[in-house]
Amino acid sequence: MIHISILVLKGAILGSIDAPKQLFTKVNEFLTGMGKEPMCKLQLVGMTKETFINDNTYTILSDEVIGNVKKTDLIIIPMACGDFHQVIKANEAFVPWVVAQYKNNAEIASLCSGSFFLASTGLLDDKKCSLHWGAVRDFTKIFPAIKVTNDKIITYERGIYTSGGYYSYLNLILCLIEKYTGREMAVFVSKMFEIEIERKSQAPFIIFTGQKDHEDEAVKKAQEYIENNYEDKMTIDQLASMVLVSRRNFERRFKKATSNTIIEYIQRVKIEAVKKGLETGGKSVIDLMYTVGYSDMKAFRAIFKKATGLSPIEYRKKYSYL
Repeated sequence: MIHISILVLKGAILGSIDAPKQLFTKVNEFLTGMGKEPMCKLQLVGMTKETFINDNTYTILSDEVIGNVKKTDLIIIPMACGDFHQVIKANEAFVPWVVAQYKNNAEIASLCSGSFFLASTGLLDDKKCSLHWGAVRDFTKIFPAIKVTNDKIITYERGIYTSGGYYSYLNLILCLIEKYTGREMAVFVSKMFEIEIERKSQAPFIIFTGQKDHEDEAVKKAQEYIENNYEDKMTIDQLASMVLVSRRNFERRFKKATSNTIIEYIQRVKIEAVKKGLETGGKSVIDLMYTVGYSDMKAFRAIFKKATGLSPIEYRKKYSYL
């Protein structure tokens, strides 16, 4: 039986504390009902006995404070919301305890934006990290050296799990249940709680809006031109000439400002336009492909699937609402 500590962070989202607690508790009940040993001893662990969250809307009573937990096997870090600088500062008293437990062979599972706190401990340095695609920009500003893989639901490296995408953290909980109790129990829990098992990618959910939170006006001008003229053919030389910057310098500045190459940016804008067409319009896939400037269906499908994880037909079936 393992010991699981769910951290009660200041600034935590209540559901990401309660949902793991409920799922692990139910697994214990299922196992004991079959005459087996429970999976875990489960505790909510806080800096103090009482923690106020959601602008003092809720009070969480911890089972233990960190000073009384000398050894744990698995730490669950919940999602957090608000100003992440403030969240990190408000929870810095947790840091020495989390680091000490990890060095003492505890594993850590961070749920979505909980990775902001986890990164502040230094334990994500030189490791990959999954994160909700919408939080990547803020995360990389604070922790530019950490490699974020926002296309994956779950990453695991050297005893640390991270997950991306709000309620996708439930897939990480299922992963942990499978690790400690086996595949059969994980499948059973997924059915009981109606959680889709083995979701691996965030790609179908990503909405590309372009990174414009920068001060390079030439790059912004090029971005706006691309977004307003994606139906037309355009070249890197044409864009560089338009903003009066040499091609080599323009490519370097564009990648630095947007985290995309110019070609990647053009492709993402085109694919986003096709996605909207598939969701809302009656145009065929071929018509949409031609509209955004592609003529090779095989190449178009490959680019679309790389960006979304789905074929155009699969995407339409899944997300069409008109």
